[in-house]
Amino acid sequence: MGAVLEAMDAPAGTRLAARLLGWPFKWLGLRGDPSMPPVPRALTALGPAYIKFGQILSTRPDVVGVDLARQMRVLQDELPPFPKAQALQILREDLSVPVDKVFSEFSEPVAAASIAQVHRARVAETGQEVAVKVLRPGIVKAFRKDIDAFYLAASMIQMLSPASRRLRPLDVIEHFDGVVMGELDLRLETSSAAEFAANTEKDEGFRVPEVLWSLSGRRCMTLEWAPGVPASDIAGLDRYGVDRDELGERVLRMFLSHALRDGYFHADMHQGNLKITPEGELIALDFGIMGRLDPYTRKVYAEILFGFIRKDYRRVAEVHFEAGYVPADQDIDEFARALRSVGEPIFGMDASRISMAKLLTYLFEVTEKFGMETRTELILLQRTMVVVEGVARSLNPNINIWQVAKPIVEQYIASQVGPQALLRDLARTVRVLSRFGPRLPRLAEEALIAQSTQPEPPVEPKRRDGILWFVIGALTTAVGFLAIQLF
Repeated sequence: MGAVLEAMDAPAGTRLAARLLGWPFKWLGLRGDPSMPPVPRALTALGPAYIKFGQILSTRPDVVGVDLARQMRVLQDELPPFPKAQALQILREDLSVPVDKVFSEFSEPVAAASIAQVHRARVAETGQEVAVKVLRPGIVKAFRKDIDAFYLAASMIQMLSPASRRLRPLDVIEHFDGVVMGELDLRLETSSAAEFAANTEKDEGFRVPEVLWSLSGRRCMTLEWAPGVPASDIAGLDRYGVDRDELGERVLRMFLSHALRDGYFHADMHQGNLKITPEGELIALDFGIMGRLDPYTRKVYAEILFGFIRKDYRRVAEVHFEAGYVPADQDIDEFARALRSVGEPIFGMDASRISMAKLLTYLFEVTEKFGMETRTELILLQRTMVVVEGVARSLNPNINIWQVAKPIVEQYIASQVGPQALLRDLARTVRVLSRFGPRLPRLAEEALIAQSTQPEPPVEPKRRDGILWFVIGALTTAVGFLAIQLF
């Protein structure tokens, strides 16, 4: 705790209070691995869910400091491995075949993270070199224990701190619970890798390793071996002669493209999950946590970014109100002014001079002032933005995220606004109505009969009228669109 508070330059009073509150419970603490620095040692001893938290912080030297971020990078893929014999036993049980007949070579662990470890192997039948990912023994039980502790902590925070309820701590932990439980079934990760590969196959300078379905199961996953060095190996990138400034921009561009274009993005893009080949190609690994955005959320997200890029803070405020992110009883002009106070100091400033810690602190104050609640559907997006920006800055400390984002966001906005976008939306509406076409007359008839024969409470007629007018409006839209197509 002392090391964290010192790295984040916490006030002296806060440090003293932390020491006084923690001292009586010191005897209950876990010792961990004495050879590790204090913070990675503590997080590793606490368990896999805490290691996940440390992985996020390891990408943000601007928040926790360069030294602490460097220390915590061991949490990405350099944790203590479990024995190779256990991995082979898990493979035998999961694949139901003799491992020595499937793989002609099978190495000791080459990387170990909080949930699984990776072995380098060779397929006996084809000679292909592959990476075999195997879940840690007992990992499901360990995560379950950690998450139960998180639920308890969230319940206490919500009960003791009324101000925290807008952040919906229990909902956040429930969301985290669902994400992690999905990550612990490698069949789902295999499917995610295949879908992500299909979406990104035409992205220049970006690749997803091919999945071997026949050698993957619930506790193991096999992909083609990815050559190269991790994104954290700056010396290795320099040996390859890779343009690190361009690479940092490409990491950010790829994330934005996947989130806006596909609505499906890699939500765990820290340095340990990114490899760079000698040719400078970016290879993504570990698809246990993937994020999805529906078309409406993508449009809202793009409009917010676009508004910031254009310094149109009034429009950014309007989008927040339209999407329901800010309560309707708040003052939109005051909210726009608060957004300007966040955005203006960033533009035109060298990236190395921006304090992300101070910026995040001020953003939190703004959300609290205007009663904004946590949006669980945006948690993965927000988390990944923090991680990706941290990775990009580790490669290019002077990167200007707004300049990199501008062409991607502008292209998306252009495709979503205008006559072509309107026609595309109308076409989708017609397709939906065509599926329900035979039922529309009956729905309209039932609504009319119910309205004329049954007395309704005051609120009910509005709801029924809404259904009727929706049906009539939908039919009118469909007829209008067909007329446009025909004439």
